[in-house]
Amino acid sequence: MITKKEIDDYNIEDVEALVQWISSFGMSDKGGTNRLLYSQAWQHAQHALKELMVTNGLITSFDSVGNLFGKLKGTSDNPNVILTGSHIDTVIEGGKYDGAYGIIASFLATQILYQKYGLPKKSIEVVSLCEEEGSRFPLTFWGSGSITGKYSLTDAEQITDANGVLFTSAMKEAGFDPLHYQSPHRTDIDAFIEMHIEQGIVLEESKQSLGIVDHIVGQRRFTVQITGESNHAGTTPMPFRKDALCLASRYIHYLTETAKRVDPDLVVTVGKLQVKPNVPNVIAGEVEFSLDVRHYNDNVLDHFCTEFRSYFSSSAEELGMTIRMEPWMEVKPVAMDPKLTLLSKRTAITNNISYRSLASGAGHDAQVFGEYCPTALLFVPSEKGISHSPKEFTKKEDLENGVRILVDYLYELAYA
Repeated sequence: MITKKEIDDYNIEDVEALVQWISSFGMSDKGGTNRLLYSQAWQHAQHALKELMVTNGLITSFDSVGNLFGKLKGTSDNPNVILTGSHIDTVIEGGKYDGAYGIIASFLATQILYQKYGLPKKSIEVVSLCEEEGSRFPLTFWGSGSITGKYSLTDAEQITDANGVLFTSAMKEAGFDPLHYQSPHRTDIDAFIEMHIEQGIVLEESKQSLGIVDHIVGQRRFTVQITGESNHAGTTPMPFRKDALCLASRYIHYLTETAKRVDPDLVVTVGKLQVKPNVPNVIAGEVEFSLDVRHYNDNVLDHFCTEFRSYFSSSAEELGMTIRMEPWMEVKPVAMDPKLTLLSKRTAITNNISYRSLASGAGHDAQVFGEYCPTALLFVPSEKGISHSPKEFTKKEDLENGVRILVDYLYELAYA
């Protein structure tokens, strides 16, 4: 428990200690953090943050899905708010900074502004979004999606986790009873500002201290199934084989080389592969693999997906095999607000902080808010680009620069 004496009069230098504090909720013996949606660690973290906000004079509330808000109420009659924060949940054995840093940075910036300038003209709300990762249940962006109207309770009612626990049962156990559900959808948000670690290596490699995101990539995901013919590895001549694994390897090579040719910003990943019968002396008769395609331009995604699907079909037919390409996810690219992007650049220049514009290859709550209200997404560097890992690390100086930017940023939006 943090006492009033320990947390009063915050300054920018406190950011690292607070990130370490919040990482203690769900810390494992391996050094990773496990705060899956509605778990005990998740509950403890959200309520500890609420106590922190209350002790420091913020008006707190939970909505009916577990998003936590801490409001610094404005002095004007304008009922709308500037919302800033990120997500509290983690992947399994995740790092300390993903999501949590954005919440802590927003809290600190708000406290520093109040200490220096008093109440803002327009209300600022710090949000600890209940879920973004999809690590426990096969549903992502539950927090931001509920606020923006993307989701309602019916979207979660039949979903279970890996242990068969119903989403709604876990929600109830965490203190958010579906019987008392009220739509968390809001229409009073003037802008959403998210500060986040990059989770990539661009900033570190380019020796820049701040990433100003102009687009969040779109994603297309497929399950590809190839059916050939299992047969004896020693008695089946090469010209007569219908080797599904051989064709899969051809496809994977094609995907990699074609992506390089189409656009240097296009990324393609085959991350999961299943082979049947998966026996050393039997030709593979069936192969299934995952395919993840990302780019910030829908036209590039359309072109690439059309091209590879045509190649896959013709190659399978030529070899007497069958192929099934099942699309199961399509997320459109989202542009960040141009005016807020310009403000980001001005704020970086004012603070003498080096920056670069970049696209985000990972999904963030900002992409959900970006289709709903003016949104900005800002990155601080990740050492060696490592994230979703206990090795995730960001230097104290970079953490502080992010808070410094947020202080001036929120001042322009809520005080000026």
